[in-house]
Order: sequence, then structure tokens, then C-alpha cells
Amino acid sequence: MAFSQFGDKFTQHSGISRLMEDMGEGLRTPGTIMLGGGNPAQIPAINDYFSQLLLQMHQDGKLNEALCNYDGPRGKALLLEALATLLREELGWPVTPQNIALTNGSQSAFFYLFNLFAGRRADGSKKRVLFPLAPEYLGYADAGLEEDLFISAKPNIELLPEGQFKYHVDFDHLPLNDETGLICVSRPTNPTGNVITDDELLQLDALAQQHGVPLLIDNAYGVPFPGIIFSEARPLWNPNTILCMSLSKLGLPGARCGIIVADESTIGAIGNMNGIISLAPGSIGPAIATEIIVRGDLLRLSQEVIKPFYQAKVSETIAIIRRYISEDRCLIHKPEGAIFLWLWFRDLPISTEALYQRLKARGVLMVPGHFFFPGLEQAWPHTHQCMRMNYVPDSDKIERAVQILAEELENAWNA
Repeated sequence: MAFSQFGDKFTQHSGISRLMEDMGEGLRTPGTIMLGGGNPAQIPAINDYFSQLLLQMHQDGKLNEALCNYDGPRGKALLLEALATLLREELGWPVTPQNIALTNGSQSAFFYLFNLFAGRRADGSKKRVLFPLAPEYLGYADAGLEEDLFISAKPNIELLPEGQFKYHVDFDHLPLNDETGLICVSRPTNPTGNVITDDELLQLDALAQQHGVPLLIDNAYGVPFPGIIFSEARPLWNPNTILCMSLSKLGLPGARCGIIVADESTIGAIGNMNGIISLAPGSIGPAIATEIIVRGDLLRLSQEVIKPFYQAKVSETIAIIRRYISEDRCLIHKPEGAIFLWLWFRDLPISTEALYQRLKARGVLMVPGHFFFPGLEQAWPHTHQCMRMNYVPDSDKIERAVQILAEELENAWNA
């Protein structure tokens, strides 16, 4: 059976497909330690909150209402209004419901936005998406309708005490030119936990406006919600900024609800794309989110429950790593947010793809680093020296996984 060019592109193997396959296979395989995927933690207090909320919504008939009706192509109007009010009151942004659209998860939002602003134009020119700070989220890499849609820049690396390091934007070598159609950065960054500084973000915003292109900020882990961010960071939005948020890291990944905050023309385009591709976004996640906001619980849960849980988990995980793996074997990116640790094995005699295969054979799933550099045009050994590790699982599982990782690192060094 022959596919179209579209079919050929989107049926080929990809990093995000392998990650999701690993997650599915790992869930079906007893004893597998899942440190690869992006599932959020099962926080008992959050699970209890959702259980009670859903029961009350069921009793009030609000679940049936959400299940049995389509929303508009921009998503549930009640949530759009509630979100706009929250962003105006809490952050002072000049946002109305016409500045917000929902999608079936953030992944759908990125697909829409990348291909809306980059790719082939009517005049025959081609625009690209610039990632100013690689490594970046591997789910971006295959989201373009055209090949070579992405270009990224190597970071500056700052070595820090206690075996840590931090990436910074190298503004002197950004490949920003007339081919740029969109600048995209995640904050905090998946996979590294990096939070670009306020100054870096403001510089990117200024460059985007100078070049007449939008700045897309992937805020899946950031402020004001879910608030999985451990450094000082001021949120940014203006009409040239596109902010993407999600319900996933609140603890609702199955709800598949992405949120886009942008200028009205972009939001109108997203509504049209939703209508063509999916009629309307799903309703259950937005119905739940509306209730959380109306009750005044969204920011409270983010600040008082979700952030402290992850901050304690990441400190605990780093302590476990250091019990088994020394700083000369493994550097750790400074954990400033998100739900991952980014490990750098300098001068490792094998690639982290080979290390991934060895770990997988022993029931430990992590993600090799080379998938996280979409659009990096020059070869860089660093891309094959890093791995992403989810620090969400129980500490006993993490400890066993780190023991296995330490053993395989020694095996590689001693071969």
C-alpha cells in the first residue's frame, strides 16, 4: 500500500514514537523501572482532590454536560473566560477570552503553531523554527509538515559547584535571519530542567519583535501553573508572544488539554484548525479545569502541593545518584524545574544510545540525549554523552535504577 508524502513522513520512526512505545511496553512488563517518559507523579493529595472534585461534578450533572455536548472550536467558553480573568488578575496581562484557545494536548498545539508560522509561504519562500537553546523537547523534532523545518543553536555551558552545570543562550551565534518564522523555547526546559533567565527571555522577546516573528514559550511546567519551577522566573506575555500551557503536569495527562494564549489573529487561526482537524477540543479536561479555577484552587495547589512535592523529589534523587555515581563520571544539569534530570557523562567511551540499550536490557528505561537536539546542523559529541531521567518514580525504584546505571557506566569504562 503506497502512502502520500505526508504518509511517508509521519509513518517513519521518530524519537517521540519510540519514547511512547517504551512507555507502553514498560507498563506491560513487570519490574520495568520507568525513568524515560513524561508521566507526572501520582501525588496523593492531588489524586484525592480530583476524586472528590469529579464526584461532586458527577452529582451536579457537570460530567454528563461535558460528555454529551460539543464545545466550540476554541474550546469550552467557561474555561476561556475563567483563564482570562485569572491571567488578568494574577499577572496583569491584558488578556480576554479571545486571546485563548484550547487544543487536544500541547503536542497538537505545537504541530499547529510550527506549521502555521514556518514552512513554505505563498511567495515560494521557506521559513523555519528556531530553537535558541538546544537541547530541547524531543516531541518538537518530527512535528513539521516539511523536512528541515527546524534549526537550533548550541548553548554556552557554565560549570557549577557540586558536579552541576547550566546551559545559557549563546546570543553571539544565534542563526536568526530572514528564514526565521518563529522562535521557540521551553521554560522550564524538557529535558534539562533549565530555566532561561529573565534577561535571556527578554532578549529573545526583543529579537523576535525586531525580526517580526512570534516568540513561542512552552510553559508546560512553569508559572502560574503547574508551578514546577524552583528558581526565580518572571512570566512573560505580550501580543507578540505565544504561551502554551497544559493540564498534564497538574496530574491530568489523560485529559489531553493544551492551552494557547496569543494575539487574536493567531487564536482565530487555531480555532479554524481545530474545527477542520478535530471539530472541537475535548470537554472533560476543560470542565475539570474550570471547576478548579472557580474554586480558587488552581494556584493554591500549584504552589502549596505540586511544587513542594517535586522539589523534595529532585533533591532526594540527586542524593541517590551521588551515592553511586561520582562527579567525575556524571555531571547533572542544575535542576530548576520540570520533572527530569539531565545527566552528562563526559568522555563516556560508548554513546548514550548504546547505554540506553544496555539499561533497557536490564529493565531500566531512560532516553538517550541525541533525540533532544532537533535542527542542530553541526556534529557535536555532547549530544551523545547525555541522557534524560524522570525522577518521579518511588525512591526505591530510582535507587535500583541508579545502581544499574552505575554498574553499566563502570562496565563501559572498564571494557
